[in-house]
Amino acid sequence: MRLVTREEYREFLRNHEFVEIENVKVRLNREWRIDSFAPKNFTPEEWSVWSFPDRGSWATHVGDYRGNWSPYIPRNLILKYTKEGDTVCDPMVGSGTTLVECKLLNRNGVGVDINLDAAMVTMNRLDFNYKPLDGDYSAQQKVYVGDARNLDLIPPQSVDLVATHPPYWGIVPYSKNRVSGDLSHLRFDEYVQSMGEVAHECFRILREGKHCAVLIGDTRRHRHYIPLHLVVLNKFLEAGFVLKEDIIKLQHNMKTSREKWRAHTYDFYKIAHEHLYIFRKPEKDEDLTKLKLSLKWW
Repeated sequence: MRLVTREEYREFLRNHEFVEIENVKVRLNREWRIDSFAPKNFTPEEWSVWSFPDRGSWATHVGDYRGNWSPYIPRNLILKYTKEGDTVCDPMVGSGTTLVECKLLNRNGVGVDINLDAAMVTMNRLDFNYKPLDGDYSAQQKVYVGDARNLDLIPPQSVDLVATHPPYWGIVPYSKNRVSGDLSHLRFDEYVQSMGEVAHECFRILREGKHCAVLIGDTRRHRHYIPLHLVVLNKFLEAGFVLKEDIIKLQHNMKTSREKWRAHTYDFYKIAHEHLYIFRKPEKDEDLTKLKLSLKWW
């Protein structure tokens, strides 16, 4: 891991108007025109099925980065599982959606991405002035270039919430230039092993009793279903987490699936949901007997 400094970001911004992620040009804005710093009529989610037909466009949230998640997701997670001044980590930060919400909600954010271009998009999305009039505001956002499998600059038990949306295997190669270690283009066995390493790092950096949220979807090969969500579930339980929630998140305006236009020709249904797993790191010496069915059971 290495920290992306303001000086490095400013130099990058002087030399780049765009970055290209998966053949999509993402603009680096020189000045953001922000109409609102929060969603209108926001109500926290209460049920285990989430649906956001309007993905959200307040502050600097833009839907031009393929594979990013709706800002409603980290907003809900941050409000439910943290308090002001806590630290949130997104170890695969992408375009910075999680950190923008940290900035707006007065949480310290730590974002890591293996792709320098993605880290610069995150820095750009954070490049706006914001300080609410009421209350104390002290949140700081830090962006690193690094590998989610080795978060070496993040101390053990220093994070209050991990919230992340890993790349799906075989769907979106997020790093156009094939950055070494990018999970999106690994072989399946490498992807499985890597998700285990990510899970152990998330467990290491998280404080006891705190939560880790992971959004993952499935794919299809040869017209048959591949349940990638079970890879995530198994690897995070193996790392020592307890399963707290399995939220079904409905998908809208899908860009990444060829099933969008092929399913009517074949004998399968289009995949239109993802799993948002909420894991908890047990307290030291916690009696987990009554939770044995929510732990690794094999």
